[in-house]
Amino acid sequence: MSASGASAGLAAYRPELRPRVLLSDPLLDGAATVHLIKDTESGNSFKVGAKEHFLIARMDGQRSLAEIGEEYAGEYGRRLGDAHWQQILTMLGTKGLLAGTPVQAPPVTPPEPRTLLRGTLPLVADADASTARLHRVFGFLLAPWAMVPLLALVVAMEVVVVARSGELLIAVRELFTNPVLLTGTAILLWLSTALHELAHGVVARHYGGQVAEIGLRWRLPAVIMYCTVDNYLHLGSRRHRIATAVAGAVMNLLFLLPFCALWLFAPLDDATHQALAALLLLGSVQAFAMLVPLPPLDGYKIASQLAGATGLAASAGGYLRLALRRSPEAAAYPRRARIAYSAYVLGTVLVLAAVVAAAVAGAHHLLTA
Repeated sequence: MSASGASAGLAAYRPELRPRVLLSDPLLDGAATVHLIKDTESGNSFKVGAKEHFLIARMDGQRSLAEIGEEYAGEYGRRLGDAHWQQILTMLGTKGLLAGTPVQAPPVTPPEPRTLLRGTLPLVADADASTARLHRVFGFLLAPWAMVPLLALVVAMEVVVVARSGELLIAVRELFTNPVLLTGTAILLWLSTALHELAHGVVARHYGGQVAEIGLRWRLPAVIMYCTVDNYLHLGSRRHRIATAVAGAVMNLLFLLPFCALWLFAPLDDATHQALAALLLLGSVQAFAMLVPLPPLDGYKIASQLAGATGLAASAGGYLRLALRRSPEAAAYPRRARIAYSAYVLGTVLVLAAVVAAAVAGAHHLLTA
């Protein structure tokens, strides 16, 4: 047996992952810490623990099992024998993750039945190439010299929206008495949701992401666009993943800027002026609603990244139930997990309370106006 714990035959072997195998950062999953592994060729993904990730991440074709075993022994204080190595290598080989092994076929999932009431429809043959073209045209807006002034304008716009919220609420009420302007406003809000989805794809592409599909999804009466980022959880850094998640809401607000300028400065008739005011309020609500930290909203993805967790809502709910029962299992959670789950629950309650308070205040203003 070699110093690594592997026999001489295994010790010299230099395993190498396929180039398109992606490993995630450490993520909380309940009380455990896991890493997500994704094979972008087959689309298969699965979880491994910290120790398995330590070994797999070092399979670069340069280090032998003996060298990897020495590093493992230095980190965890124990050596792996042949049986452990064989188990790990067999698992990786069976899943087609090692160079030289057949790529595992993705699981066959029947397409969602498409009916008049519900379904999906891909809109482009190559979503990644289409997103790349959009990025070439609009990617310059993601540079700080362009994005910082745009965000400053968005902040200024939202200050005006809050300061004149009473006027905007009355405009929304009046909008619903004008079917023509109401239809036009609804079309603009739908266009904003389409741009919201494309913004996710363009920002993900900016950070090395891969867009798998762009299309339409309908659950009548709702019809929306969707954009699927295939490797969102494996983007280069947490900051990149948060930027990708928040991009949609930022796009919603950027979309409103020219309409805000028209509302503030253009000579308009009263009906158009009120319609633009209503669009500003409804569009702002639409944008910020997406940042509420509940699944499947963008705010939940952002919260998950801030917490460094996968399955955040389920994990936080499980921990909260244990904590409320004063179960010893709750105390067994790592400190990082206890803080993350408690912060998520408290933050979500505060956000929902603020939403309810704003809705009540708005309704009261309309009733007394």
